[in-house]
Amino acid sequence: KVLDASTLSFGTRVRWFAICFVAGIVCSVLGTALLWLPKGIKLFAVFYTLGNIAALASTCFLMGPLKQLKAMFEPKRLIATVVMLV
Repeated sequence: KVLDASTLSFGTRVRWFAICFVAGIVCSVLGTALLWLPKGIKLFAVFYTLGNIAALASTCFLMGPLKQLKAMFEPKRLIATVVMLV
């Protein structure tokens, strides 16, 4: 069950999922847009990384962090997880 991992209500979990997911998209798009500025590669790296972290955090609100990590490191997802983290 979704609510087993936390004391947060389902509505609160969904709200924070949406906030983190939108923040992740905004950071990723902003990072991509800043890529063409002088020294934009550094800004791209920072904002794109923050976007990915926010997107991962968003699913932690729905699943809980332990279930999220278990799912990420399942054998069928292991290669994708390692490539994304590297």
